[in-house]
Amino acid sequence: MSDSLRIDAGERTTDEIIDAIRDGRRVVVRTTMLEDDYEVTLRYDGSVYYCDTPTQLHRHESESEMRTCLRKMGYGTPPEDA
Repeated sequence: MSDSLRIDAGERTTDEIIDAIRDGRRVVVRTTMLEDDYEVTLRYDGSVYYCDTPTQLHRHESESEMRTCLRKMGYGTPPEDA
């Protein structure tokens, strides 16, 4: 397995994050919510995308769903905003 990529939320574009997880890397995103810092692990098993948060494991059945999640949660930025 490849090394994990550790980033801050919004540091990479959504495309860069998708490329990394499709290449088999786990992407660990550091973020803050309600004044608490936490990490989210993003990964792809070849058919399902996962967002593993401190409280819940989210599954996304398509790349489109994962992209929407990354943008909505602020983990990745659209290429034009990077």
